[in-house]
Amino acid sequence: MPRKILNRKELRQQAEAQEVSANRTEQTPAQELALPQPPSPTLPKPTKRSKKAEKEVRLKAFWGVFNQNLRRVALFEYSERKLADKKAEELTQSTKTPHFVQLVKEVIQE
Repeated sequence: MPRKILNRKELRQQAEAQEVSANRTEQTPAQELALPQPPSPTLPKPTKRSKKAEKEVRLKAFWGVFNQNLRRVALFEYSERKLADKKAEELTQSTKTPHFVQLVKEVIQE
């Protein structure tokens, strides 16, 4: 013989109704008028961590002579652009592969 299926929502409502009626009989009329205070959670405040100061990176500009495989062949100071162009032209003529000049920025080591 199969068992009767219980409706859990109805059982829950009945249990809550019994709880409420039990609580009301225990309270005095003065307690019923007072508003219930929700419990205040005492959670620790999250600590603020300061970020480390970023290290200042200084760069210096150079002219680099590169081949067609993007491999740096020579490096010149920024003020020596004409020498870099001459070097690129010489390498292009002698090796029959194109070379070009491009700006390169490198980190200054202190």
